[in-house]
Amino acid sequence: MAKCNHCGKATTFGHNRSFSQRATNRTFKPNLQKVSVMEKGRLVQKTLGAKCIKTLGKSAS
Repeated sequence: MAKCNHCGKATTFGHNRSFSQRATNRTFKPNLQKVSVMEKGRLVQKTLGAKCIKTLGKSAS
């Protein structure tokens, strides 16, 4: 399943609402990207959300 390895954010579900307020199903997908991250001195491939990539970059510098 598509899920962030850092925060666990995954696809959530909701409704599209038309002008007449008719509800149809839709999905909200997180912005997941595959990234190489240094972990315990070695490069590891992880699937992270864009916000997690941003915060990891801030803590590294």
